[in-house]
Amino acid sequence: MEWLVEPFQFTFFRNAVIAAVLAGGVCALVGTHIVLRGMTFIGGALSHAVLPGVAIAHILGKSILIGGFIAGVVTSLGIGAVSRHQKLKEDTAIGILLAGAFALGVAIMSSIRSYSIDLTGFLFGDVLAVSTSDIRSMAIVALIVLAAVLLLHRQWTVQAFDHTYASAVGLPVGPLHYALMILLSLAIVTAMQTVGVLLILAMVVTPPATARLFSIRVTTMMWLSLFWGVFASLIGLFLSYYLDIASGAAIVLVSVLLFFLAFLFAPTQGIVTGRLRRTERRSPTTT
Repeated sequence: MEWLVEPFQFTFFRNAVIAAVLAGGVCALVGTHIVLRGMTFIGGALSHAVLPGVAIAHILGKSILIGGFIAGVVTSLGIGAVSRHQKLKEDTAIGILLAGAFALGVAIMSSIRSYSIDLTGFLFGDVLAVSTSDIRSMAIVALIVLAAVLLLHRQWTVQAFDHTYASAVGLPVGPLHYALMILLSLAIVTAMQTVGVLLILAMVVTPPATARLFSIRVTTMMWLSLFWGVFASLIGLFLSYYLDIASGAAIVLVSVLLFFLAFLFAPTQGIVTGRLRRTERRSPTTT
């Protein structure tokens, strides 16, 4: 068991484990409702939209987490405003604002002489460089996300399965939508240092998609998603340490691998297991 204990002798690895668990858990919880509502494209837009906020906060010497969060919220409001136009659909608004926000972030980064040192890590992630103050901020965000999910889980679930019914019974569908967008922005800035803005979407979408192959119950799916998100983060960190590869990429690759294993071998929804069951039913029984 020395291989399991050895990395924990380093402070940077212990910090990385805590950060990865927090980021993986937060993204998985929020991602459950993003997947249920088919809002993956919005998740991709917001994950790229935080970049200009991060860059501007860096220039001003302010918290890049707050800067990224503000940029995410502004982008989500912009998507809502543009998509209200009768001639434009939501996916059009998302595509325009995704490209515009990301281009703005790259333009700002290119104007900073030290951007390759200070900000490139937020494109690709560097969980091994997180500090104690970063972990405190992530823990606060994780508590906020957990409280919001527990409070609004039922309302979001109703809205995901029947938007018309949710409106008919008096649920505030507009505020609920933007509350989920705010929570998604928080999840994104939490995971930013773990896998980078280019790979955050995988952390938001892949664990819930994996969990959905194991259960059709939303509550069970949410907690399974939390498990798969944390599990992938931990295994990815160990692979990053021993194989000397980028931590963010390792975490995402493990998460994607788990999805495809579930896609093939999940007990009830797996492709291979489903075919085996059908073969067994068709085979003649012997007496």
